[in-house]
Amino acid sequence: MINHPKLSDTARIASVHLITKFPNCTKDKAKDPLGVCSVFHNDKPVITCPIRFREDWLITDDAASFFFSEDTAWSSLTEVRLNDAQGKSAGNIDVVLVAYDDHGKIFDFGVLEIQAVYISGNVRDPFGYYIKAPKSRGQMNWSNQPNYPRPDYLSSSRKRLAPQLLFKGGILHSWQKKIAVALNKNFFDTLPSLTTVHKSKADIAWLIYDLELIKDGVHNRYKLMKIDEVFTEFEPALLSITTPVPGKINDFLELLQDKLDGQIVTPPNNKTIERPF
Repeated sequence: MINHPKLSDTARIASVHLITKFPNCTKDKAKDPLGVCSVFHNDKPVITCPIRFREDWLITDDAASFFFSEDTAWSSLTEVRLNDAQGKSAGNIDVVLVAYDDHGKIFDFGVLEIQAVYISGNVRDPFGYYIKAPKSRGQMNWSNQPNYPRPDYLSSSRKRLAPQLLFKGGILHSWQKKIAVALNKNFFDTLPSLTTVHKSKADIAWLIYDLELIKDGVHNRYKLMKIDEVFTEFEPALLSITTPVPGKINDFLELLQDKLDGQIVTPPNNKTIERPF
């Protein structure tokens, strides 16, 4: 169990309290871990480290309820490599839930992908500044500093989520295996509208979590809570996430015209070099 120091809201970094297979925080650097699993944005905590979703392994219980019937015996395996037909890696799967019989023979499986949010800016500097003197710097305000950290939802969906669904998801869908995606509510709210289906017809379960502040009178801590689940088919969901919403072509033409008008057109300065060799 890992207890990280709590930072005030003005420090804009959320405290964490989680259970994981790792003895220490692994964020950023193994020998000098960052220790920040979530940040505040618009007064709400946003999860920026996939390990933060492993609190009490709630995500595996929720995924299992989508993959298997209630009386199924199952276990979980982490960081499983997935290869394509040529034996090349399509990436590692975060968690594979395997269903097995009385003899321990696997007869089914489902895949759980964890999607944290990318950070733009620098989160190590404010955390390093705070941790050197947490008592006196607990009320610091870092918002006017260069590279102030904030969640980058667009990069998270385009550079992480979409490729995951395209490559790993494409292989799993061809095998007719279900996928669960665990992600923060703030992140899910930035995705395009998804066409939902009944749980029994779904290929993907979107498991939506948030960090809720639990006050026990002594230590106030953020606890991982599932707040919603959305069920979709694979191909419509992938199409929605990977299809951009086009802007107006006239706006692009105006941009091209401005660039053209701003160019200084001069004739090329050609010189003849006599006897170069």
